[in-house]
Amino acid sequence: MKSKVFELDDVIDRYLKAGQTWMIGGFGRGGVPFTLLEKIARHPQTLSNLTLIKNDANEPGLGIDLLFRQGMVNKLIATHIGLNPDFIDRMNRGEIACELVPQGIFAERIRAGGVGIPAFLSDIGLGTEVAEGRETLNLNGRPYLVEYALRGDVALVCADIVDLAGNAWWRGSNRNMCVPMAYACRTTILEASEIVDIGVIAPENVHVPGVLVDAIVQAQPRAHARQDA
Repeated sequence: MKSKVFELDDVIDRYLKAGQTWMIGGFGRGGVPFTLLEKIARHPQTLSNLTLIKNDANEPGLGIDLLFRQGMVNKLIATHIGLNPDFIDRMNRGEIACELVPQGIFAERIRAGGVGIPAFLSDIGLGTEVAEGRETLNLNGRPYLVEYALRGDVALVCADIVDLAGNAWWRGSNRNMCVPMAYACRTTILEASEIVDIGVIAPENVHVPGVLVDAIVQAQPRAHARQDA
């Protein structure tokens, strides 16, 4: 089987375009494709007008914040932005749009997008600011918010171990939103902490099958990781 491992520049040239919607893995620092994002941030002229779907806004100077600083992102769909005051300042100045979504709803919208469910109903947020201006539907005498599925052009996620065919495994909570994002996007690019031969990952331990993966890149040591050690 042909290896799906690529050089970073080849992946960027082949799969990433301005105006796309990207799903970015990660909860805090686990599962974030830091190597990819650092490289992408060097292309503000060609990779702009992006919509990002990510659990959080990362911290200042890390992850997707590098893209915010380069003016590459028009909109972020996320559950939590409180660890990034720089992003909050940009949002308040009107430089970037932000859609905040309750975390469980966020995860389910991505899962729905991956399995072909266009929308679902939820009572979470009724009677709060979350429901203002939103579409509702009455079912058995009770109101529900209509929650539409999320899909993306490209999923950019980091896995702990990936084999040459793209079969991927995550350690513990590093899995977070990475797995459903791989199903909800047309293209999936995996940044791998470790790349192994086919067969090293037991079939029952595969979290994302290689058939969903288009390209693999090798993660590089990050400066913040060395500082945390």
